[in-house]
Amino acid sequence: MELEGRFRPKRIIDNPSDEELRAWALEQGGIITQAGNLAVVTEVRNRSAKFTEVFHNKKPSPETEILLQDVFDYIKGQEMIRLDRVMCLHENFRFRARVYVTNGFARIPLMWGNTLFIPENPDAEPDFVTITVPEWPDRRVLVFPDEGYTIILGTDYKGENKKAMLRQLMYRVKKGGCLGLHAGSKIIRVKDGDGLRDCGLLFFGLSGTGKTSLTCHSHWLDFPERVIIRQDDVVILQPDGRSLGTEDSYYVKTDALDLESQPLLYAACLSPRAILENVMIHPESRRIDFNDTSLTSNGRAMVKRSDVAFTDSSIDLPRVNYVIFITRRNDVVPPIAKLSPEWGAAAFMLGESIETSAGDPTMAGRAIRVVGTNPFIVGSEAEEGNIFLDILRKNPDIQCYNLNTGMFGGSEGENITVKDSVRIIEMIARGTIKWKQDGYWGFDVAEEIPGIDMERFKLANYYEPAESEALSAALRKERVEWLERFEDLDPKIINAIRGQ
Repeated sequence: MELEGRFRPKRIIDNPSDEELRAWALEQGGIITQAGNLAVVTEVRNRSAKFTEVFHNKKPSPETEILLQDVFDYIKGQEMIRLDRVMCLHENFRFRARVYVTNGFARIPLMWGNTLFIPENPDAEPDFVTITVPEWPDRRVLVFPDEGYTIILGTDYKGENKKAMLRQLMYRVKKGGCLGLHAGSKIIRVKDGDGLRDCGLLFFGLSGTGKTSLTCHSHWLDFPERVIIRQDDVVILQPDGRSLGTEDSYYVKTDALDLESQPLLYAACLSPRAILENVMIHPESRRIDFNDTSLTSNGRAMVKRSDVAFTDSSIDLPRVNYVIFITRRNDVVPPIAKLSPEWGAAAFMLGESIETSAGDPTMAGRAIRVVGTNPFIVGSEAEEGNIFLDILRKNPDIQCYNLNTGMFGGSEGENITVKDSVRIIEMIARGTIKWKQDGYWGFDVAEEIPGIDMERFKLANYYEPAESEALSAALRKERVEWLERFEDLDPKIINAIRGQ
């Protein structure tokens, strides 16, 4: 799809300042909270996955061409805000991104602009362009990955613009032999003999499963031990095991945000620079209420990295040591499992979790599988799994784990708390977990974890032997059937699940 000659707005408001955008957002319905930050409410409050069409190796239908022409005809009478930003800071992976948004929705470029980095030359030709018309009567997201274009219609949810650019980036870097991953990143610095050792971690997880909460956690370490938080959403994994960041902010899910278990995020969400989206603000006091989900259970906060404690000026990991796949299941899946490279690639392909209100609110709570926990993959998903396995084989020092943040033993079983998960991750970095092989699955499970009562997570507490074996067999069957859908997938990945 060509934009040249078709995209001709009545007027372009060229790269307004952050102060101007904030002032317009206030005029358009935003409010200042008791904490001094901006809060906005949107009409659409989750991503539009069901309304998204990706034109990869296919041309738009005649109906879509008519829609596009109608959109461009409408835009001729509109003023549009243009904003230019940069994704990534590495000199070899610095992508220029440009959004156009109709000017009645200043909050969208405001939040999106705070997500990324200000370019030195905003007039340089962009790598990716997104055109957003939130007031369009029908909701559609049209993605043209080979051209780098996205057209967003009928939604004013900021997350749609955020993911539009990241989707384009992930497709572009895959063509260059890297992987764009829906993952957070951090360093855990722990004592090792007489010195300190830095452990680089990647966290995979669908929205709402705990990825941001665990990435942005201090683990309550005492100096000189510490964490260094890098990214919480999308990173680029290179073949040599390095991870590059993409963004300058975090898009925090705020429902039931808790000071005790998530102190860093809680404090950042109260920063004057934070922008709250669909979070309950009591009208008279303008008090922020993260526990009130009457607007939506997908309330969000856009917070700057520098407002989160334990960040620094870098967004990259010089080395990935541990990969954590976060799942949220309420069955026989153990709190933590140590995986072989083939099992790690299988966990990547399975992408097991539950649906949350961030994706499809009508299906929240249903068990789902999303390859790479990444609903924004363009092109072959099997190719991504094979690339991931190849990276693991080339970097044998990268160790993969599967972390369950759900309920062990069923919906009436034992809750695996944030504190449990934080402790488990710390002990992985310290290398102090005692492992034993699981006789059914073949991976290693934790026998002893310092600071955690492992009696809570014994299958015998919740299931009779025949029952747990039947549940495991059913889960294996589901997993094999899922992986068999991907024709070009390395067979060793499927065989890891089969126990071969």
